[in-house]
Parts: sequence; structure tokens; C-alpha cells
Amino acid sequence: MTGAASTARETGPFAAFEWMLALRYLRARRREGFISVIAGFSFIGIMLGVATLIIVMSVMNGFRKELFDKILGLNGHVIVRPLARPFTDFDDASRRLLEVQGVTHAIPLIEGQVLILSPATSTGAIVRGMREKDLKSLETVSNTIYFGTLDGFDDGGGIVIGSRLANALNVMVGGEITLVAPRGASTPFGTAPRQKRYRVAAIFEIGMSEYDSSIAFISLSEAQRFFNLEAQASVLEVMVADPDRIERLRPALQQAAGVDMILNDWRQRNATFYNTLKIERNVMFMILTLIVLVAALNIISGMIMLVKDKGRDIAILRTMGASSGAIMRVFFVTGASIGVVGTLAGFLLGVLVCVNIESIRQFVSYLTDTQLFSPDVYFLSKLPAELDWGEVAAVVIMALSLSVLATLYPSWRAARLDPVEALRYE
Repeated sequence: MTGAASTARETGPFAAFEWMLALRYLRARRREGFISVIAGFSFIGIMLGVATLIIVMSVMNGFRKELFDKILGLNGHVIVRPLARPFTDFDDASRRLLEVQGVTHAIPLIEGQVLILSPATSTGAIVRGMREKDLKSLETVSNTIYFGTLDGFDDGGGIVIGSRLANALNVMVGGEITLVAPRGASTPFGTAPRQKRYRVAAIFEIGMSEYDSSIAFISLSEAQRFFNLEAQASVLEVMVADPDRIERLRPALQQAAGVDMILNDWRQRNATFYNTLKIERNVMFMILTLIVLVAALNIISGMIMLVKDKGRDIAILRTMGASSGAIMRVFFVTGASIGVVGTLAGFLLGVLVCVNIESIRQFVSYLTDTQLFSPDVYFLSKLPAELDWGEVAAVVIMALSLSVLATLYPSWRAARLDPVEALRYE
């Protein structure tokens, strides 16, 4: 007897029998079918909640990245203009700004609103006058030339337009369109509109409908003549290597530009749009987190019902020597397994959908015979999704934490169950 007692030893935490019991409680039996249904819905809820969070946050990140890449890729990160004087020294200012560490481009340009006429129709647009080398440095435009070429842009006297604008005007490369500016030459009868005919040299498609339908480019020298701004530029558009750190560069840029220059960065120009996207993103995260929270509450209800159903088993285990800690760990593993497996399944589902988001959009559009996420409404020609692995990790950790916390109270109740009370009426 003494030898048997001396060889007996207490099992450690999370021993094999604890895992065996926990996994057995997860398997459905006829008498416990309703409890198993609750566990199944909890698993599905956590899976869908995690997947939805990852998908929505990734799509919003993709929208933000695509929109700002296109907006900043075309408009510049900092706009520099003189205060109440003609901008004739733009070459000197450009050279000084390029000497600032972090500045990649300083592009002089002229911008004006015009009416564009074609043999088929007419429409309003914004014309930008730029040098050929500067236009080629804008990869947003130069890498999206579908027809024609930018070679000889400075000397050819041609015009570069967006694909939607070309479709609206019903013109192709080699066709001719007429630009009409409201302010032209002064005559005894008033100011006459200025107009000139241009050959379409190239057609681009940025993928943002607002730009593809309303932007056109001509050479800087041609823009100076057309808008009657000889030897002048309207502004300098400055591009920097890291737009998110533009505030740190502002003092150096102001010093290089001169005291009589006004600087306007992209955060100031797009403050409302930038803040709206940020607020929407945070609100969506909070709303979708409720899905995971509801699924975690389902785990609590399912586990409490399981503890009540297994009261007799708990009492027998306690009388056989199982400690209250062992009972608590059994039910902790049972509940946490639902959350962990559901979170991992949701993670895999979310990443899989994000990787194939555009193919899924096209497939759903084909099935429903409708255009999901129309470019005319959302400005983008395709549905983007940008996985931020830091955010994905935060979503997974949050779901795991809620799942683990949801199992603590039912496990604690199981550990405190009095075996005498549980077996009194058996």
C-alpha cells in the first residue's frame, strides 16, 4: 500500500487526460446536440468576424493607397507658388528645392481650365503645361500610356489626354481637337476667347475616372503661349521620397524656396478627404469588432450550458481525485479551442479573399449582371486590397484574447462545482 502511494504522483497542468476530456466534450453526442449547435455557431461567428475585419480593413487600406498614390502621383506633395508676383524664376527655385535632402522632383507647370472641342462633341477639362522630361518622370502618367508616345512632346505641339476624355470626345491618336480658353486677346469689343487646334499625341489611363476624364497635358512652352504667360509658370510641384513625413521637410523647403513663396502640402489640400478616410476606418473597425464580441458571448453561453450538462461528470472526476484546477483547464481548453480554430479559419479565409478580391468582384458582377464598385462612383477601375500584416496580427490577437476571456467564467464555475450537490439527486 505504501509502495503504491509512493509511486503515485500528481499530473501536471494540461496533462493528456485533460486534453482528451476537452476534445471529447467538443464532439457532438445525441443528448448534447443543442450544445454542439451553439459551439458550431460560435465557431462560424468568430471565423466570419475575423475574416470580415481583415477583408474590410484591407479593402479600405487599398482604397486609401490607390487614391493617394494617384492623387499625389499627379498633383505633387507640395505646391510652391510666389506671393503676388509673376513666377519667372521657376528654374532657379526648382534648382534650390532639388538640393533639399528628400526632394525627388520640382516640376514647373501651368494649369488652366479650357473647353475642348472635337468634331463630335465638346467638354470642359483642365490643361497642364509641362516639360517632356517632367511628364515622363510622373510614372502615374508615363507608365499608363496606352496609345501613342511622349517622345518629342516638347517639339511636336501635340496634346496628351485621358482615355475617358478621348472616349467622350470620340477621338484617337492622330485626331485633332480644339482648346478654347475664356481669356484671350483684348479687342475693342472686349476680350476674345483664345482657341487653338492640337493633334492628339498620346492617350493615358491612370485608372481613376476623375483624372482620366478631365486632365490633358501640353508642353510648357505651348502652355505659356496659349495662356499668354510668356516665360512664366503657375506653380512648382515638389515630390518627396516620403510624403508621410512632409511636416519635417517644410522648414527646409521654405528656406530653399524663399520667404516670398507660399507652400501648400498634400495634407492641407486633402485634409477633409484624409480625415474622413481615417475616421471611417476606425469606426468600421469598432463596428466589425462587435461581430467577434457576439461570437465570444456565444462561447460563454455554450460553455455555461455544457458545464450544467456535465455536472455529474465533474462530480465523479472530483471524487476520483481530479483537482479544481484540472477541471477548470478542461473546460478552458474546450472553449478556447473554438475561439482559436475559428480565429485561424477566419484568418485564412480573410487572406484568401483579399488576395483574390478583384477576381471575386468580377465573378459576382458576372453572376449578377451588374457593375460592382462602379469607377464613376468609387473613382477606381478595380477593387484594391492592401494587407497590412500589423493590422492582421492585431485582429487575430484581439479575437484570440476575446475567445480566451470568454472561457474563463464558465471554467471557473465548473471548478467551483460542489460534487456533493451535483450527485445528491443522481
